[in-house]
Amino acid sequence: MKIGLLTSGGDCPGLNAVIRAAVLHGIKTYGHEFVGFRHGWRGVLEGNIMDLPRTRVKGLAGEGGTILGTSRTNPYDGPGGGPERIAVMLERHHIDAIVAIGGEGTLAGAARLAEAGLPVVGVPKTIDNDLAATDYTFGFDTAVAIATDAMDRLRTTGESHHRCMVAEVMGRHVGWIALHSGMSAGAHAVLIPEQSVSMDQVCTWVSEVHERGRSPLVVVAEGFIPEGHDEVLAAHGAEQNGRPRLGGVGEYITEQIEAATGIETRNTTLGHIQRGGAPTGFDRVLATRFGLAAVDLVSDKGWGQMVAIRGTDMIRVPFAEALDGLKTVPQYRWDEAKVLFGR
Repeated sequence: MKIGLLTSGGDCPGLNAVIRAAVLHGIKTYGHEFVGFRHGWRGVLEGNIMDLPRTRVKGLAGEGGTILGTSRTNPYDGPGGGPERIAVMLERHHIDAIVAIGGEGTLAGAARLAEAGLPVVGVPKTIDNDLAATDYTFGFDTAVAIATDAMDRLRTTGESHHRCMVAEVMGRHVGWIALHSGMSAGAHAVLIPEQSVSMDQVCTWVSEVHERGRSPLVVVAEGFIPEGHDEVLAAHGAEQNGRPRLGGVGEYITEQIEAATGIETRNTTLGHIQRGGAPTGFDRVLATRFGLAAVDLVSDKGWGQMVAIRGTDMIRVPFAEALDGLKTVPQYRWDEAKVLFGR
């Protein structure tokens, strides 16, 4: 079989490890041939293809980013989109299957194509760890490690000046990165999209810590909506696909804390640094296992399905299950973390 790989949506550490594992396993075990579509679904629509021999993927497991490039193009965009046009492109290039590596938007497009009869399977990719039907997605562990390291550094400078430090991390709709990195760094408050918290409560937690002679650390996900607000803070306009370009809630929290408590407060927005660099060992292994499992799924012609991890086992799930709502932080996980707020 000739298999086309694509990476779509936001980049994250581990994408190259998926590509490497899929190509090496597919060639050695099954005798498959591989190509890559450049820049996600845009490459599929334009027929922009690169060969992926074994020599092209050697040593990729530890490299960040994606050698294929990425975009947020939808496979149904424009007059060249849709299953009929894509089927013609696949036939022209003698491609027998597509492996779509991406998050909710990518897999939603893959699901529509599979329903239309195209040979498509999926690999879950979201740095926010918010995709249903899989316990973990690669890139998440790396983002948490990067955020934790940054917060450890913020705490030392905060302690030196007896300041309150605010760290804004990724998390448009869910707070998994904020929760895990905040707990890891010993944060005194963690603010996530799933939980509405008043600024009075945040300031109380900060003051309790400061009064004990400590430097408070507040972690906030970019999608957190403070109590009394109706929507996320997006002071930087919109992205190309129309989504609000988030960022700014950390600065808002900082200003509110300083105004209400008089405590000198500083904000740091980690932003894209959380996406960059080499993946952690955990993410390299998880991404590699996803790549291996995806090739097995293609070889079995399991169209319309996605590979996933449950516990430590690789499984297969229908796209519909993977797209059945976001995996949000449950109440009990928030309650666990909240015990330590203000302490």
